[in-house]
Amino acid sequence: MHQLIASPFLGEYMVLKPGEPRGFKIPRSAYIGLGKAAAFPPWLVEAARKAWGMDLHGQPTAESLLIRPESTYAFGKATYELNLGCNYDCEHCYLGLKTFEGLEWPERERLLETIRDAGTLWLQLTGGEPMVDRLFAAVHTKAYELGMMIEILTNGSRLANTKILDLLTTYRPSKMSLSVYGATAETYDGLTRRPGSFRKFMRGLTAAHEAGLQMNLSLIITDRNAHEVDAMRELAERFGLRYREYAQMSPTIHGGGESLPSQSPQYLRKRQPFRGCDAGHTSFHVDPFGKASICKIGRNPNIDLTKEGAAGLLRLGGISDNLLLRQGGCTGCTLQDTCGTCMPLVQLYREAKAPLATYCQHKEPRKEVAQ
Repeated sequence: MHQLIASPFLGEYMVLKPGEPRGFKIPRSAYIGLGKAAAFPPWLVEAARKAWGMDLHGQPTAESLLIRPESTYAFGKATYELNLGCNYDCEHCYLGLKTFEGLEWPERERLLETIRDAGTLWLQLTGGEPMVDRLFAAVHTKAYELGMMIEILTNGSRLANTKILDLLTTYRPSKMSLSVYGATAETYDGLTRRPGSFRKFMRGLTAAHEAGLQMNLSLIITDRNAHEVDAMRELAERFGLRYREYAQMSPTIHGGGESLPSQSPQYLRKRQPFRGCDAGHTSFHVDPFGKASICKIGRNPNIDLTKEGAAGLLRLGGISDNLLLRQGGCTGCTLQDTCGTCMPLVQLYREAKAPLATYCQHKEPRKEVAQ
């Protein structure tokens, strides 16, 4: 199995090591040269030694270097949602009704090849909870073999499982982001509505940390665990892990508002002004049935990758431009330049019949202009 990957990425070229969060850029001439080299050139031997402490001197490239071909498509990142099922039942979850439906393996294998053909170098595996998916190991292994750098979003509950840990230490992801729902069993289990979930999380976190897997923590702050925010921060610091805090609750992907009451008002923060994003242009989202959309929020319109292949993604840019336009009640708003909510998310809030203050953080009165 390859130790290094040389790959195009959004008009540039990179060398990366699976299991590491960063790589380094190289000129196109060096990328072309690697395809002709029988052994690692001195410049790469030295660069790999400095970056990762590797000794590649005298090693043949055929055994250790995967060179990904250039793609005619302009995508560099993708998210693959393996399923909508989970072993938790958090009331704040944006998925709503959780199901374990998805494609069978032959279709998933072709789907992963399509994602690779689109130029995707960085692939995020998510769910639901991806590690409870019956084909998680096969998906992870295939994505690794195809030369994609893998990030996993997980609740961490299965990381102490021997088979899962063996898989992840053999085919190391570039990063894992573990969600944290509390700092005590009482709070954590109460939020997940699964007795014993805190114990499983702590076992998983400890096992992954001892195995040297790349991790960070996502502190999910709701009205049920807000009193333990400091303790959750201390947990991250105890393991020496970086963390980010997430307190904005969103409607479900079906436009339901049942997740919104879990918001902790004291941690509601003003979003940064929305300046656009690369969704649909250089990145895309794929649901459990192979439907590609601009992101996990803007799921419609979508493209069936199982039928159209990577060529269908050429329509995503236009879909994105249309979805991100201010519409409806926002059309004439004079404060759009300082708005912090993207339009697909606004639409979900509207479907959920959420109060305007939930997603529009401007103070009244809001002056609209004629169109």
